[in-house]
Amino acid sequence: MECREYCGACCVAPSISRPYHGMPEGKAAGQRCVHLDASLRCELFGDPRRPKFCSTFKAEPGVCGESRDHALRILAELELFTLPPAPISVKSPGANG
Repeated sequence: MECREYCGACCVAPSISRPYHGMPEGKAAGQRCVHLDASLRCELFGDPRRPKFCSTFKAEPGVCGESRDHALRILAELELFTLPPAPISVKSPGANG
């Protein structure tokens, strides 16, 4: 599958936890990558500074859906499913509270 024109959902929806060129803190889920141009194309495509996460992403119907909005929803759901579990707070016996 080829990338959909004017989509860029894969450059918005997922988080990237590692720092990379232009985004020293990484990228939060739902945040637009600074390298996404006005045509919603990656300016780092083919550049060795492009994050490994992005280089390994493949456009597939299962993640790209039928439209840009559908892709954003699918990728946002995948982001939630892959979050690490929240720490469980355990109270010690006899603790007040």
